Amino acid sequence: MKKKIIVTGGTGYIGSHTLIELIKNGEFEPIAVDSCVRSTPETIQRVEAITGVRVKHYQVDICDKNAFFNVFELEKEVVGIIHFAAFKCVPESVEKPLMYYHNNLQSLENVLEACEKFQLQYLIFSSSASIYGDVKELPVTENTPVGIPFCPYAHTKQIGEQMIHFFTQQHPHLQSVILRYFNPVGNDMSGLNGELSPDKPNNLMPIVTQVGIGKMKQLTVFGTDYDTRDGSCIRDYIHVCDIADAHVKALLFLENQKNTSRCETFNLGSGNGVSVLEMIDAFEKVNGIKLNYVLGERRPGDVPAIYSDSTRANQLLGWECRYGINEMVESAWKWEKHLAQEH
Repeated sequence: MKKKIIVTGGTGYIGSHTLIELIKNGEFEPIAVDSCVRSTPETIQRVEAITGVRVKHYQVDICDKNAFFNVFELEKEVVGIIHFAAFKCVPESVEKPLMYYHNNLQSLENVLEACEKFQLQYLIFSSSASIYGDVKELPVTENTPVGIPFCPYAHTKQIGEQMIHFFTQQHPHLQSVILRYFNPVGNDMSGLNGELSPDKPNNLMPIVTQVGIGKMKQLTVFGTDYDTRDGSCIRDYIHVCDIADAHVKALLFLENQKNTSRCETFNLGSGNGVSVLEMIDAFEKVNGIKLNYVLGERRPGDVPAIYSDSTRANQLLGWECRYGINEMVESAWKWEKHLAQEH
């Protein structure tokens, strides 16, 4: 009997790749719950095409407690939740803070209430390296102090982590893991599933691929005079399939009772910083494409460099990155070409 896991935000970028990894593991039956306001229901068909397994999807807003709880009434014996469902666009969170506080925190409150009401055993929470703010010392470890949030999105992740800590202290039946991602990039290596957002892209890789295919005219590199090896910002890019794999390993970690506290925290990063110019160069070389990009001024709020020390996840979760920068840019380009063929 496979263990049922609710995946909120299951039709989103990381959520859909996690559905695939859960199915590949063979021990779990993932059930997607996603309102699809920032994704598309057709993503489930992509997951099914890759895995050959049918996936249940409830098109429900997690903020609607009655509708969300009804999923648990219909799906008996759910053992855990992987909670992705949140708005994540930094500039939008600055423009519309209340929308972010309502969506990201109300949804988590309902998730925690569901954990209590239905006596769930496991909770995996999707957090972010943005909670560290402007870091003074690199690499970032789990002991790096949480910084002053530079946007409402980051603040909702900080508050969310605290909510889970306080809640799990009072509910012994629940074990939880908080995963702090650095910069997810790439797509399923088949090229059949990937990042698909109705919004204008804000992250580097979707902009790179859209410039490459001609959807966007040019890419701007914001800042080339930072104190880094080539003057451009350095980030810790990590393949989305590796992030998805970490969620499966976090579940197994809790299931095998390897945790020493009821709420454990892990950074997810490659441990290597890659500059914006290096990422562009890798994309051009691996895919044989010349990108139209210009060098621009620094962008407000950008830190020069941030990258992770993921030793804790390596040692305790038995997790490590399987894919490097070449696979990131190759899979990103495959997905962009797949989308072009679809349309």
